[in-house]
Amino acid sequence: MKKWTRWMMLPFGLAFATCGSSTEPAHDAHEFPRSCEAPPRPPIDARVRWERAFERVQIEDAVSLVKAPGERWYVLAKTGVIHAFDDRADATPAPFLDLSGRIEEASEAGLLGLAFPDDYASTGRFFVHYTAPGGSAFLSRISEFSASGPVADPDSERVVLEVDQPFVNHNGGDIHFGPDGHLYWALGDGGSAGDPRGHGQDLQTLLGSIVRIDVSTDAPEPYGIPEDNPFASGGGLPEIYAWGFRNPYRWSFDRETGQMWVGDVGQHAWEELNRVERGGNYGWKTTEGTDCFGSDRCDDADLQPPHAQYRNTGTASIVAGYAYRGDLIPDLSGTVLYSDFYFGSVFGVPSEGGDPEVLGEGARGIAAWAEDDAGELYGINYFDGSVYALRPAEPSNEPDRFPRSILQTGCVDPTDLHAPGPGAIAYDVNHPFWSDGADKERFIAMPEGSAAAVGDDGDLDLPTGTVLVKSFFDSADRPIETRLLVRHEDDGWAGYTWAWNAEGTDATFVEETRTETVDGAPWVLPGPRDCMACHTGAAGRSLGLEAGQLSAESLAALVPDAPEAVALPALDADAPLEQRARAYLHVNCSPCHRDEGTGGRSNLDLRYDLPLEDTNLCGSPRAGDLALDDPAIVVPGAPERSVLLARLHAEGSARMPPLGRTRADTEGAAVIAAWIADLDACP
Repeated sequence: MKKWTRWMMLPFGLAFATCGSSTEPAHDAHEFPRSCEAPPRPPIDARVRWERAFERVQIEDAVSLVKAPGERWYVLAKTGVIHAFDDRADATPAPFLDLSGRIEEASEAGLLGLAFPDDYASTGRFFVHYTAPGGSAFLSRISEFSASGPVADPDSERVVLEVDQPFVNHNGGDIHFGPDGHLYWALGDGGSAGDPRGHGQDLQTLLGSIVRIDVSTDAPEPYGIPEDNPFASGGGLPEIYAWGFRNPYRWSFDRETGQMWVGDVGQHAWEELNRVERGGNYGWKTTEGTDCFGSDRCDDADLQPPHAQYRNTGTASIVAGYAYRGDLIPDLSGTVLYSDFYFGSVFGVPSEGGDPEVLGEGARGIAAWAEDDAGELYGINYFDGSVYALRPAEPSNEPDRFPRSILQTGCVDPTDLHAPGPGAIAYDVNHPFWSDGADKERFIAMPEGSAAAVGDDGDLDLPTGTVLVKSFFDSADRPIETRLLVRHEDDGWAGYTWAWNAEGTDATFVEETRTETVDGAPWVLPGPRDCMACHTGAAGRSLGLEAGQLSAESLAALVPDAPEAVALPALDADAPLEQRARAYLHVNCSPCHRDEGTGGRSNLDLRYDLPLEDTNLCGSPRAGDLALDDPAIVVPGAPERSVLLARLHAEGSARMPPLGRTRADTEGAAVIAAWIADLDACP
């Protein structure tokens, strides 16, 4: 799982797929607001909701919740204590087992998993997954303990299996007993980024795999190997059940069918839900989701594709739930539920296959799901330590106040679309982002009495309630779309798009991504879920609202006491070639290609103020060489061998930027080509 303290948001200023429906809104002139203000979030047709359960349960650093059959509930604190409480609403938790003195806690490490075999009631045996001192970074350990009564015996530990961890992240989490009675353990690839040691596809390590072992009372010490494990007779480590995982943090078995469902946390592109079978290879790091990882082409013929996936739009961590088998939400029977730790959506996908859908929100911070004896589902929240029950959503009595017409936002002047609405002011940038040649108007509205400030990194810190407005116009000065990037009352950012009608008299909210034709070429109208792919926290969310990008007049209007900033030169400015090229890369590429950015495959950092030697531009291509002759990302004096330039001209999945354009920026590419040709050597 990615770090629990990190947030990222999504893109606004790009012409790429994210926001669309063409239903005509119902409005009249009396509904038009008097000023541009942050709209509420659009409602979703929720089918599920989270309801606080067990009001007296609140465990700091809680990362897992387990229900023993016919027994109590157990909450795992990452720091090393297992708490237990009875299955009643007024239950109070008490310590069950304290391993805090044996835990090596770092990043994603700590007390991570707990499993009870079917004979727990008679034997008192149970199993724990935690990280312990030793090894390269530490050891991932499975141990057996025993309990007699309400408290376990910490001195009863029997170490079953240990795996050396080279790095401090990607430790997996859950352990479960399968329908066959064997113990299953999911392990990550060993950590760092990009699986530097290739563990995901290495059958001589347990890292990056699902382990299955026999820990029954009559099994040999320390464990037995099930006869039908894929490599029980050789060809790989005999404990391996399936492999090709990056960080299978949370997973479960379907209580009705026995099917294993594994959530694999992705790197920068995709979060996966995998339907796992014995002997399956699930791709990492040959693939991430359905994409080749680190190259444009890969041999994926023998790899198992995800059952479902969703895009990582800056920070994401899938938390797999369960195939629903309860009675409270009968229309979800057989639907596999999962959520995202960071942005809180609850997804559902049919177990037999089909398209996922968003079932509800509010799961931000849910670190693990759990299932009770009746098949109802629960979650444990890492941020507040509380238990939540999944329940059917109740009909909302709140009116839908989200503006379906752009005129209802008050953010554009209906008499002059190049002018801001009341309460908003126009601003300009020094180096515009390439948007298929479209002209753009930019406005900003901040709540009365609030102010922006310039951060240490040059990004503007914009107050809650800020609305950024960008309108796009075609070659005939007809409006194409208007986008709003909003900092909502919960401090979260979101982007929305409205598509203009042919007469330019109104624009309608885009609910789903769609493509239209503008100036004889495709134009992608983005839907809300895609809008934040570039407007990440690492990139400052707003992208254009940074001191070096704003014209002197715009900066002075927004932050009167702003410190002097180095202005990014425009593509056609009277500035040195290198400065114009670096500014182009900063605006068009660095939102993803930077420290903590989402473009980690190539290991580039293309921010303007970084010394050239720190950008990694002269390195070997890690994401494909586009069949160039003796290539590098940048080859000084040789644009024709430079992958960076080739990607600006490429089409399809090889194109950079991958979002926000359907046509190559020939003027921008010409400046980059001239700069590469002018380079004497790499620094």
